[in-house]
Amino acid sequence: MYKRFKTIHMKRIFLYAAIAGTITLSACSDFLEVEPVGSIGVSSLLDQNGIEQVTNGMYATLYNNDNFAGNLTNYQYGDVLAGDANKGSTFNDQSSFTNFEVYQITTDNSYFNSKWSNVYQGVHRSNYVIDMANQAKAAGSISDELYNRVIAEAHFFRGFWHFEGIRVFGAAIPYVSQEDYLASVSPQVSNVDESGNYIYIWDKTLADLEYAYNNLPSNWTATGDYGRVNKWAAAAYIAKLKMYWSSPYNGTNATSNKWEEVKSMIETIMANGEDAKGQKYRLADTYETLVLAGESDWTGESVFDIQNTIVSTQTVTNAIYGSSHIAPPGALSQGGWGFYQPSYNMANAHIVDANGLPYLNGEYRDFPTVTQLTANGPVTDLTRYTDPRLDVSVGRFDVPYYDWAIPTALSTGSWIRDTGNGGVYVNKKYMPRKRDKGSLSSSTSAGSSAKNTHLIRYADVLLWYAEALIETGNPGAALEYVNMVRARAAKGYIKAADPATMEETTSSYVFEDLVNGTTKANAAANYRLGLWPASQFATKEGATAALRYERRMELGLEGHRWFDLCRWGVVYDEVTDYIAYEKQYLPKFQRSVYDKAWVTLPIPYNQILVMQGALVQNENWK
Repeated sequence: MYKRFKTIHMKRIFLYAAIAGTITLSACSDFLEVEPVGSIGVSSLLDQNGIEQVTNGMYATLYNNDNFAGNLTNYQYGDVLAGDANKGSTFNDQSSFTNFEVYQITTDNSYFNSKWSNVYQGVHRSNYVIDMANQAKAAGSISDELYNRVIAEAHFFRGFWHFEGIRVFGAAIPYVSQEDYLASVSPQVSNVDESGNYIYIWDKTLADLEYAYNNLPSNWTATGDYGRVNKWAAAAYIAKLKMYWSSPYNGTNATSNKWEEVKSMIETIMANGEDAKGQKYRLADTYETLVLAGESDWTGESVFDIQNTIVSTQTVTNAIYGSSHIAPPGALSQGGWGFYQPSYNMANAHIVDANGLPYLNGEYRDFPTVTQLTANGPVTDLTRYTDPRLDVSVGRFDVPYYDWAIPTALSTGSWIRDTGNGGVYVNKKYMPRKRDKGSLSSSTSAGSSAKNTHLIRYADVLLWYAEALIETGNPGAALEYVNMVRARAAKGYIKAADPATMEETTSSYVFEDLVNGTTKANAAANYRLGLWPASQFATKEGATAALRYERRMELGLEGHRWFDLCRWGVVYDEVTDYIAYEKQYLPKFQRSVYDKAWVTLPIPYNQILVMQGALVQNENWK
């Protein structure tokens, strides 16, 4: 018998991949082609049950077994390219990833093709659902209520996937409409007009998301389909799309100032937004709660999640980062591949000053790394004061790794495959606790976890609002929202543990909670946290620096940072500084150079070949 970690009942907790195999779509080299329907005949799906099945299959596009390039965690782009993480594993493992990691980026890297394909598979499935729903309506075989709901969900996903393409490849990519989908088996949608000018798809993507916002329910309490998207998730994606649309990049992405609209939409979300269970959005009680199975899913902070579960030996729905992909090689008993290691730079960025604030001018680069690689193995300076969020996101030696063990220099090999390639830190944020694994079959992967993957959470929305206030001329007002997120970080910290039992124990280390004016005992290491002073937000420049730093700490290793750096137009400076810092410890970066043009990634060369002139490389990669 296996142990269930979530209730599996389609009308109560909707599991995105539960019907992933219901519709089988054939593979093809160009994902802008219309694929054949598959192994189940169309006529058998044109009723209430069939339309539910194809809609549920659309949610399954949120899962992808391409561990390295295609899935929605985006750690390869958001974290590795930004310098918050190293590839990990060994240097020769996954050469395409190694080239990507050390910034030897070419348009024919297979990872880009995988990401592109995943995006347009999602677009295709959305159009397929719209087509099937239209056929069922014409046949009179589904209710108006179901039809309206399904069409709204499909519009959300079509907008969601086009926006995912925009984030990675820029806004001059093909928009595949329902008309394009129905036109032929190979619509060959171009990204340029007859004069060769780029066609930017901001407005068409927005139209999909706005349709979803106007037609989806506020919550799913009536049916219990809590895993479905609601109108407030659509609202958040509208705000996010417009925020990207408003950002400078490097002048190559047809951006336009829409900050007032961003601000207005987020105010609506903050006033009325609720999750699928009808809970008004709020911050989870502690930062650690966000990464604990059984506690993280319905805190009120989740705006849009990928739902995960653990069932028997199934890993598709419980290891969003890909089976054992990011797990340490032996420390969690089942073995892992050891990818996705936090960087030296990212760990040291959590060092704080006497006021519990980070070093905005980069002084943390001048301090010794909080974990040193000695002749005997990695050793952490536990006396160094850091933001307590560090040990939630990052696994450090000599600090408890959940309830598994305390990594020590003597156990280096079971935690890290190659310290000379990946450094001395271990991914932690989306790994399971030992107690979460329970009595599961030994063939369940080391990375399996029942905790959801947060694509947008309320802390992210609050920081967007602070950014919108800054950009619309009111930096002082942004202080409240940045400090709201920061104050939550003071509500918890990692406690010391007995190495033999992993139960809490006493220690000489403390958490200096300057937010509430208390000192808390028995910490796993020294922590300190204070609030930003009003003086920091007296100017746009000061407020911007604090806001950007807070996003790095709060959303660390959640796949956002490179996208932020690009839209802010600062990616070249930040990554150049990262390379200079990280190569002190990892020689593989000695010849790395980041190009100023790289604020979007290249449209895959293979796709341009397949499209035979209809698809033109984006401006940054010509």
